[in-house]
Amino acid sequence: DPAGGPSLRLAGRLAVALAASLAALPAAAGVLDRARLAEAFPPPYVVGERERDPPIWPIFKQSGPPSFTTDLVGYVFESADLAPIPGFAGSPIDLLVAIDPQGAFVDVRLLAQHEPVFVGGLGEEPLVRFLTQYKGLRLDQNVKVGRAGAGSSGQGGGPVVLDGVTKATASLRIVHQSVLASALRVARAKLGFSGARDPDLVARVRADLFEPRSWRELESSGLVQHLVVTNAEVERAFAGTVAAGSDPAALARPGDAFAEVWAALATVPTVGRNLLDDRAWGRLQARVDPGDQVIFLASRGRWVVADEDHVRGSVPDRVVLKQGGLNIEIRDLDLDGGLRAIGGPAPDAWKAFRVIAQAGLDPGDPMRLGLKVTRARGMYAEKVTRELPFELRVPEKWLIPAPEDPRSWRAVWKARWTDIAVLAAALAFLCWVLARPSPLVRDAERLRWFRPSFLAFTLVFVGFWGQGQLSIVNVVALLQAAVAGQGWAFFLFDPMSTVLWLFVLGTMVAWGRGTFCGWLCPFGALQELTALLARVAGLPRRRLAPGTDRALKRVKYAVLAAILGAAVASRPWADRAVEIEPFKTAITLAFARSWPYVAWAAALVVLGAVVEKAFCRYLCPLGAFLALGGRLRRWAWIPRRAECGRPCQTCRKRCGYQAIADDGRVDYAECFQCMDCVAVYHSDALCAPRLLQLKGRAGMKSPAAREAAP
Repeated sequence: DPAGGPSLRLAGRLAVALAASLAALPAAAGVLDRARLAEAFPPPYVVGERERDPPIWPIFKQSGPPSFTTDLVGYVFESADLAPIPGFAGSPIDLLVAIDPQGAFVDVRLLAQHEPVFVGGLGEEPLVRFLTQYKGLRLDQNVKVGRAGAGSSGQGGGPVVLDGVTKATASLRIVHQSVLASALRVARAKLGFSGARDPDLVARVRADLFEPRSWRELESSGLVQHLVVTNAEVERAFAGTVAAGSDPAALARPGDAFAEVWAALATVPTVGRNLLDDRAWGRLQARVDPGDQVIFLASRGRWVVADEDHVRGSVPDRVVLKQGGLNIEIRDLDLDGGLRAIGGPAPDAWKAFRVIAQAGLDPGDPMRLGLKVTRARGMYAEKVTRELPFELRVPEKWLIPAPEDPRSWRAVWKARWTDIAVLAAALAFLCWVLARPSPLVRDAERLRWFRPSFLAFTLVFVGFWGQGQLSIVNVVALLQAAVAGQGWAFFLFDPMSTVLWLFVLGTMVAWGRGTFCGWLCPFGALQELTALLARVAGLPRRRLAPGTDRALKRVKYAVLAAILGAAVASRPWADRAVEIEPFKTAITLAFARSWPYVAWAAALVVLGAVVEKAFCRYLCPLGAFLALGGRLRRWAWIPRRAECGRPCQTCRKRCGYQAIADDGRVDYAECFQCMDCVAVYHSDALCAPRLLQLKGRAGMKSPAAREAAP
C-alpha cells in the first residue's frame, strides 16, 4: 500500500485497543505482572512471557484460531525497570509505557511518584494530564518540554513541544527523560532503533564543505582510512578454536597480506564526490534521507566486502557496525556507477552501506566495523566466525558538533545561566557584606534599609522567581537515594537549589546556620518582612520567657529526627511528615493549594509576625539540620567586648531571636545573623561601653571587677 492508508488505519485501531486495555490497569506501582496484564488484554490479545533484557511484555493479537499465527502489536514496560532516573524525592518516577512496533507511543500512564511538587502540592492531576500528550508521538520525533501553554505539534520541521506545568519544570524534565530513555532502550533492542545515541543529538556532516582531493590526499587527511590484515593476524584470531591452523596459505605465508580494506564516510561531500563518479554520487544523493549516513567500504585480497552470494540491497553478511556497544544495522545502498579516477588503488570490490537516521549513528564518535572471516573445519564442516576490527573516524573539520541534550542537567544550567549569574553575584556580594563586616551592616541606619532590601530580593528572586527554596525534602531525597544505592545527579536538574546548597554548606564553616536562615531562606524572608509590616501597623512583638524559649528550641530537633526516621522506614510517612514545612505552600506554589495547607502556612506567617520567626526557631527541621551542621563553624565571628553581658545587656535585650546568653555569649546554633548586635557594637550611640570610652569615663566594670576593686 504505497499510500499507507490501510496500514495506518490498522495501526490506529491497534493503538486504540491497546490504550483501552491499559485503562483497565490500576495506577499503582507493582501491578505489571503477566496475570494482571492478561486481565487487561483479553482475547484476541495474548500477553507474551516477560523478557529479561530488556524487561518488557510483548503484546500479540491472534489473527485467527489459536493454531493460527499471532501478530505483535506492541510492548508494555515500566520506566523504572529500564531508566530508573531518581526524581527530587530521591526515587524514580515509575511510568507505564506502551509503544507499537513502529515506535509510536500508544500510552503513557503514571504508576508511582513521590515528587514533592506533585505530592499534596499541585496534586497528581497536572502530571497525569501532561503524560497524555505522549499518545501518538513517535520516537523519531524531536520532542521537548516547554512552558505551560507553549505546546506545539512540530509542524514545519520544528520540534514537538509538550505543554509544561507551572512550578514543576524541573520534575517534568526528569519525567520526560524517563519516558524517552526507557522507550528508546526498548526501541533500540526490539524495533531496529539501534545505536547508542539519540538521533537528534549526534554530530552532523557539513554538507556545504567540499574540496577536490586526490586519493592520497584523502588518506593523508584521515577521510579515507586503510587497514592491512596479514595472514598471521587472522590465524591469531582463530587461535583456540577448531578452525585454528585450517588455512594452509596463512600457515605457509604468514607475513603476506590477507586483505586490504579502505573505509570512509561517503556522506561527507569531499569523500563521496571525490570517490564516486557522477552517476554513483547522484544515486547516493537521491536515495538517502536527511540524517542518514553512508559508509564506503572497498577491499582487495583474500577477503572481499561482498562475495558472489551477496544480495544487492540487503544487510551484508561480512560486515557489522557497532557504536557505543550496540549493533547498528547497515544495508547495501546498491549504487549504480563506479569510482572516480583520482589515483587510488584498484579494489576487487566496493560497496556503499546506508545507516538510517533513526539508528542514531554519531559520525563524531568512532564507528567500529567488524570484518567477518569464516572458516569451516571437520567432518560436519563446523563453521567458526571471527571479526577483524576496523575503526573509522571522521576528522572534526568535516562535522558539525553534536548539540547538547536539552534533557540533560547541563542544558538546564545553560538555559538558566542568567538566573545563576544573578544569584552568584548576589551571594558574592553577601559574602563581602558579612565577612568584613561591611559599612552596610556596621551602621544601624544603613542596616535598617539594607537588610529588608536584601530579604525582598531573596523572597522575590530566589523564592518566587528562581524556585530556590531549600527544604528538608532535599535532605530526605538525598538520604533515600543513598539508602537505595542511587546517585545524586537528579539534584543537578535544579541549578538554583544546587548553587544555594553549595554556598550554604561552604559558608557553614565560617558563619554557621545563620547565613541561610537569616538571609537566603525565602520563607524566612517572608516572615521577617511580614513582621516589619506588623510593626508599622502597631502590632506588638511577643518575647517568650527564657526557659520557655530554650525548651521550644529543642522541638525542631525532634521534628528532624522524626522526618529522617520516616524517610528510612516508610516513604509515605516521610511524604506526610515533610508537610510540616510550609515552604512548598507559601513559596513554591505561592499559596495556590488546598485550604488546610494554606491555613497552616498562613498561620505560621502570622505567628512569625508576633513571635520573631517562630517557625524557624522552634519547628523548622531544615533549621535543625543546619544548626547541627553549624557545629563545623571554626570562628566566633561576631565581635564581643569584655563588658558584653556583664554588666551590659543591650545586645541581649535587642536580639529578637533570643540567641545571646546572659553572659554575652552568642549561641550560633540559634543566631540568624541579623547583624543587629554587630551594628550595636560599632555604634557610638547604642553601645554603652563604647559610649563611656568616648566620654572619657572609665569603662563599665563586670561584677567580678567591682568586687576586686579597693
